[in-house]
Amino acid sequence: MTDQKINPDPDADTDGVASWFPTAYTILFALIVIVAALTWIIPAGQYDRATNEQVGREVAVPGTYQTVEPNPQGLIDVLLAPTAGFYDPDSNAANAIDVALFVLFLGGFLGVVNATGAIDTGIRAAMRKLKGREIWMIPILMSLFALGGTTYGMAEETLAFYAILVPVMIVAGYDAVTAVAIILIGAGIGVMGSTINPFATIIAANASGIPFTDGLILRLLILLGGLAISIGYVMRYATKVRKDPSRSVVARQREAHRKAFIKEDAIADSTLSGMQSIVLIVFGATFAAMIWGVSSQGWWMAQMGALFLGAAIVIGLIARLGEKGLTGAFVDGARDLLGVALVIGLARGIVVIMEQGLIADTILNAAANTLGGLPELGFINTMFAIEVGMSFFVPSSSGLAVLSMPILAPLADFAGVGRDLVVTAYQSANGLVNLVNPTFAVVIGGLAIGRVPFERWIVFIWPLLLILTLFIMAALSLATLF
Repeated sequence: MTDQKINPDPDADTDGVASWFPTAYTILFALIVIVAALTWIIPAGQYDRATNEQVGREVAVPGTYQTVEPNPQGLIDVLLAPTAGFYDPDSNAANAIDVALFVLFLGGFLGVVNATGAIDTGIRAAMRKLKGREIWMIPILMSLFALGGTTYGMAEETLAFYAILVPVMIVAGYDAVTAVAIILIGAGIGVMGSTINPFATIIAANASGIPFTDGLILRLLILLGGLAISIGYVMRYATKVRKDPSRSVVARQREAHRKAFIKEDAIADSTLSGMQSIVLIVFGATFAAMIWGVSSQGWWMAQMGALFLGAAIVIGLIARLGEKGLTGAFVDGARDLLGVALVIGLARGIVVIMEQGLIADTILNAAANTLGGLPELGFINTMFAIEVGMSFFVPSSSGLAVLSMPILAPLADFAGVGRDLVVTAYQSANGLVNLVNPTFAVVIGGLAIGRVPFERWIVFIWPLLLILTLFIMAALSLATLF
């Protein structure tokens, strides 16, 4: 880590060479415009909604779809969408203001920690002890993130780990993409193979009218198989990059990344002072407390933000930064992640436009009509494809479950397919898409913190996406035979 400022443009080339690919801001705003244009083309329609006691929220009622008065989104709506993405009390879309504020508090916390030099020195000391065994960090860490994903849907919480792991991987001889892959793919595979995730599996099962334990074995197999494939893929890439740094997909940014994430004076000194040791203990305890709070105490962004604010104050006192030093470091750190906070609002703005344009239910109704009359094999694979498409517009696992499961799951009865397979197809599709989804704040935010351009991430991950897609479709197809 360093006290230099992170470029607020997550997709800008940092080696002075202009990139032909648009920035994340432009991509997201273009998607807002495209979805707004679709509201002028796709007929408006809505299902009736009724409260589902098991799910705990309103869900669509099958067979009640009807066309309604269109509400096409114009220029003013497009310009208002980013603001509405942060907070729109009239929208059913999840608001992003809590996530954005959490990111700013996280940035402030990291700024204070960086001011002590503890992370940089600690990384060097750890690398010295791990020399020759650094590669084993990949399967261990990916498995831990997958555990978080499969049990409680770990997603936004992962944003706190990028700034820690990127410098570790760079010092170990890998690159920023390796670090991003460990976190984003690790947690994403966990969500893709959710077992007891309340925000995906349990909500979807309840909305489908089945116990969440139905289909658990298949989901566990998808989790373990997907994790094994992904770990092998990332380890192969990391080994290749370490042997030949020019083969990194972000090779042009190698020096810029070192300047951004590593203090050269800390590299020369790998001896922790007593104060830095205490700071690292508090640093680690903060993340342990966050995981405990989220997984067992129902914490969300406000509680996590308060935790990082309190920890920043404690570390400032331990390091004797003084009032001006503490507040200055906190504000500088928050400023470093301001660009991340902005893209989160832009990403959610796309969902707001689609919802206000009244086209989400029309798309869902068309999907339901497409599935009618298909044989078992065609039904489940078409279901998977439909959920893949819908996930781009509704990245939230709980939001997609509530939207699609009440309508699509009952269709499985006519096709002779278990409803548990529909739930598995939904969550596998959603987890897969959210490894690259530009409308998913966790993807855009993680890439921004790691300074990995979106197009470089696509270059890295597309072969893995293809492999995982074939793996999931094979698993779903075989499951129809039993």
